Amino acid sequence: MANLSQDDWAKQLEKDTNAVVLDVRTQEEVDEGMIPNAIHLDIYKGQAFVDELEELDKTKNYYVYCRSGGRSGQACGIMNQLGFDNAYNLKGGFMEWQGEVANQE
Repeated sequence: MANLSQDDWAKQLEKDTNAVVLDVRTQEEVDEGMIPNAIHLDIYKGQAFVDELEELDKTKNYYVYCRSGGRSGQACGIMNQLGFDNAYNLKGGFMEWQGEVANQE
């Protein structure tokens, strides 16, 4: 797992043709906006979260974020334990995100 700064995360994501953005916040947080094209998996779902991760393609590169970087760090750790090689945590999370935001309607 790598903890990337907002700048590094965005630059690496932009160049990565094998990237998947993962939002591990709650539905209420996602309703306030999310990074475009992110897949939402709520880390607070416990085993259901792990089951959902198991269904993802382990050959992809995952760019993971939450509100402030804590839960996404945990999610990256879980992903590494499940056999994901490339999980990148967004330091500072969505609170410090300066890029584009999509609103869930």
